[in-house]
Amino acid sequence: MAVTDAPDIGVANWHPRRLEAVSVALPEGVTPPGTSGRILRAALRLFSEYGFHGSSIRQIAAEVGINPATLYAHYPSKERILAELMLVGHRELDHRLRAALASAPPSPTARLAALVREHALIHCDYPLLAVVANTELHALTGEAAAPALQLRAGCRGMLADILRAGGASGEFELIDADLTAIAIGGLGMQVAHWFAPGGPVTPDQVADAYALFALRMAGAVHGLATDTEKG
Repeated sequence: MAVTDAPDIGVANWHPRRLEAVSVALPEGVTPPGTSGRILRAALRLFSEYGFHGSSIRQIAAEVGINPATLYAHYPSKERILAELMLVGHRELDHRLRAALASAPPSPTARLAALVREHALIHCDYPLLAVVANTELHALTGEAAAPALQLRAGCRGMLADILRAGGASGEFELIDADLTAIAIGGLGMQVAHWFAPGGPVTPDQVADAYALFALRMAGAVHGLATDTEKG
């Protein structure tokens, strides 16, 4: 697919839904099954609406339909629940970004577009998880946050490496590789705050537009084109 122009979404008539109205979803494969997974989903809904400090173990247990003692058999503390949510989100992010790069053409331009597309898509797919992971991280101790932060650093490194490779090859005209990486990453993270299913744009439209934004931010000398367009 060619990345050409951002879609016209009619901002004047656009009324995004409230964040807490978005359905609770966690990724398959990295989310524990059974009661442990149900606890995470209940906590995600509460944390996204009331924040970590505004939610209690008793509320989470009630949402799941268990008593607090049963909940503690799965997670020893509220912090442990939040840390597990952080890890679930960052494992999925790491997996999907690596898969996107593995299937992308080798040029820095194509790899940047593929990475940013997937980054935008995961924030469309799991907006509540993304918001909690990005806004409640401060509630964890350094030790509890460390596994998620390690994965996050690896993802940030993927982006920085692509930008540096593009700068070295002449494909990108960068102002500053590290600041560009921060700006592109921050842009994608904000998707979770406004995207809602049934809105004026689809996840693929968001992903294509954000890939284009990233290429422009990187000063890409040449945009992406299909083989037909190249010919």
